[in-house]
Amino acid sequence: MARKSIMSEQLKYEIAKELGVDQIVSTQGWGAVSSRDCGNIVTKAIERAERSLANGNL
Repeated sequence: MARKSIMSEQLKYEIAKELGVDQIVSTQGWGAVSSRDCGNIVTKAIERAERSLANGNL
């Protein structure tokens, strides 16, 4: 059974670039990104979602 991603690839890559791990993603794929960096990406995405909710943008 395939899992549906909640975060778009574009958003994940944008945040990865912001955190400086975009080179790893583009050369080695998401599997090479450390667990810590993946957690940081999720944290940033949650922060963005919370800001959007606070501003009434979602």
